[in-house]
Amino acid sequence: MPVDKVLLAAPRGFCAGVEMAIKALAWMVRAFEPPVYCYHEIVHNQLVVDRFEQLGVVFVDDITEVPEGMPIMLSAHGSAPEVVTAARARGSVVVNAVCPLVTKVHHEVKRRAGDGYRILYVGHHGHEEAVGTMAVAPASIDLVETADDVAALGLSEQPVALLAQTTLSHREWADVAAAARQRFPDLWEPGQSDLCFATTNRQSALVAMAPRCDAIVVIGSANSSNTRALERLAGEAGCPTVIRVNGPDEVPDDLHGVVGLTAGASAPEELVEAVVAKLAPTEGVEHVRITDEDEYFPPPRELRDLLASIDVVATAMVGGDVGRRPAVLDRELLASDVLAALR
Repeated sequence: MPVDKVLLAAPRGFCAGVEMAIKALAWMVRAFEPPVYCYHEIVHNQLVVDRFEQLGVVFVDDITEVPEGMPIMLSAHGSAPEVVTAARARGSVVVNAVCPLVTKVHHEVKRRAGDGYRILYVGHHGHEEAVGTMAVAPASIDLVETADDVAALGLSEQPVALLAQTTLSHREWADVAAAARQRFPDLWEPGQSDLCFATTNRQSALVAMAPRCDAIVVIGSANSSNTRALERLAGEAGCPTVIRVNGPDEVPDDLHGVVGLTAGASAPEELVEAVVAKLAPTEGVEHVRITDEDEYFPPPRELRDLLASIDVVATAMVGGDVGRRPAVLDRELLASDVLAALR
């Protein structure tokens, strides 16, 4: 079907939190005999989930579905405190792969609730991140999704704080935040935005290329909040044709002209490469880069401790100097390469 040119957004695809979570689960499936259990999908992408399922990972939506004494990973979206407690009581090894940016919001909810605040949490009803965050202080928090939701709230004698789901688009956040500031003039907000830097970067790259595109293809799963935000933003930016796909098989055959291409923060690079191949641009690919990302999240503490213990034992067994053993160079590994090697 060749198109004229593909404009490839950069940054795109895996963010630092997804990088960390995928590598962590990959280590677990290599360290333990299957099955390894994961509470909720590790990230919202079907290819990633399918690949881990083929290796014996079992994804569950209730921690009681995990047989006692089995290894458990908790997903990148964050889990309710009672789920974390139940997992630690049930699992032989529990690794919490929650994104550090989500952890920051959880800590802020706990702190503000402890100080007597009523918390307005801007998020999507039913999203796993929102469910986990709301559970940190359920008696002190109201979920608001639109400006109308804010208007429907009663006034409060308590101080009011505003926090957000990390994967919202700026436009989703801005309208609700403006309504909250108007209704609650003394509103407390964090000094640093709750919105994920990777989500913001992907949206900025999309906006930069949208005016040049006859169509935009967004790669990512339907249950990925940041992917759906990219899809909406592409339409709002004026692109006449916007298509969200899970992979190359869903790309329409009638696209033409200049096609913009981006991927949500849970979508692997191999899907991007496959879609470019399907589009077969006669004038090649142009990268539209707005920034470079070098953020790095280390493996979860529980996994670092486990890897260190394995490393010490393995070094000692071969007669090496435990004190001089080299560090595990996790930062040099790309999750896309790790995922591809699991096939």
